[in-house]
Amino acid sequence: MEKSWATSGEGEGGGAGRSGAWSVDLHLDAPGKGSRSGVRRSLTDALRDAVRGGRLAPGTRLPSSRTLAVDLGIARNTVADAYADLVAEGWLTARQGSGTRVAARDVPRPVAPARPPRTGGAPVYDLTPGTPDVASFPRGEWLKAARRALAAAPNDALGYGDPRGRIELRAALAAYLARARGVHAEPDRIVVVPGFVHGLTLLGELLGARGLRRIAVESYGLDLHWERLARVGLRTCPLGLDELGTRTDGLAAHRAVLMTPAHQFPVGVPLHPDRRAQAVEWARRADGLILEDDYDGEFRYDRQAVGALQGLDPDRVVYLGTASKSLAPGLRIAWMVLPAALASEVAELKDRAGASGGALDQLTLAEFLTSGAYDRHVRSVRLRYRRRRDQLVAALAERAPDVRVTGIAAGLHAVLELPPGTEQVVVQSASWQRLAVQGLSRFRHPEAAAAGQDALVVGYGTPTDHTWAPALDALCRSLP
Repeated sequence: MEKSWATSGEGEGGGAGRSGAWSVDLHLDAPGKGSRSGVRRSLTDALRDAVRGGRLAPGTRLPSSRTLAVDLGIARNTVADAYADLVAEGWLTARQGSGTRVAARDVPRPVAPARPPRTGGAPVYDLTPGTPDVASFPRGEWLKAARRALAAAPNDALGYGDPRGRIELRAALAAYLARARGVHAEPDRIVVVPGFVHGLTLLGELLGARGLRRIAVESYGLDLHWERLARVGLRTCPLGLDELGTRTDGLAAHRAVLMTPAHQFPVGVPLHPDRRAQAVEWARRADGLILEDDYDGEFRYDRQAVGALQGLDPDRVVYLGTASKSLAPGLRIAWMVLPAALASEVAELKDRAGASGGALDQLTLAEFLTSGAYDRHVRSVRLRYRRRRDQLVAALAERAPDVRVTGIAAGLHAVLELPPGTEQVVVQSASWQRLAVQGLSRFRHPEAAAAGQDALVVGYGTPTDHTWAPALDALCRSLP
């Protein structure tokens, strides 16, 4: 029988001597499809073993059945039944208003090793940047929107459709982006694509067809993007970066640039207003094109949102947005707001590529936007991510006061500056804690002029609520 495991993290209340958190690996047998009784038995055995072995101390408060069910990806009733079985056996206690706790009883407590094993192993905790907490996806609201969208969908929504995407979604995006990001958009200038990388590939093909053989990029970014542009025949040339953001004085040698002006990824600095104006002026003078990656535009905490660069010149800037950070990468929905002269050409390229995306998901997102559910969700997760960011900053101030945290006014990640020469040591130390985290050098373009600050890029949006506390603890143990 196959084995599967899940790690549960932060609990909902204080446990005896546990500071309100619990962390335990639950090793579950994977039963046959549809076998609820098998899952219940496996979870009951796993929890019993955790109590018997001392990994769950007496008095520890367990998560609610709803919370643990979401974390483990099983039915809530299955968790409730497993809790009830263990209460009946005397392993757990359940009282109104006090939740479910480990019963007080004599159990052998294994002696903890003085230090974690230095053998590494598969990561248990994940602080890599670029992903939201997918457990926070608003399943109930999304399901309601899907039902309304499907009920109202015209018959032609089930056909091959417009390569630009469903008109309902393009109209909803045009209204939302104008209101929330200052983007000048019309539905006919929007092309919906199945992911940012797909849109970037189409734009690379368009630039290549116009005779371009290179494109300027920021000196820090994602190698996936550089590799995709190289695959369509474009050499990526890194621009300098300083405290004002990407240096625009190197644009003169180029006719296209890929930028993250609102929140440079991963360094976190916004492009200075003077450089925003310089970039647009360069595009007008050189007949250039700016590809604006607005990957996390909704998440601003300590300052006013930085509007989209596209608003300064819609005919020289292609705006690229995505639902991957605000909702979930698995939706595979992104969009491009294009200059009028390019919209039809990009739509034709997309049509020839044959990757149109799901019309029903597009209709659902349109309903989600127009009903106000999207705004409510963004407000909710923005508060959650801000709390995590504040907890990260507070924990570092207490346990690693020499580590400076930057890039925290926006987004889902922070940069932790390290002493020179320690980045790889810290990354290795984190792996011994079974924590996945990436150093800043991982994002440096191979042709960038010189090595910069040693640092970690910590994605505080990635963990679930129940793995956030132990992941943060593992991070602090890894730092010098």
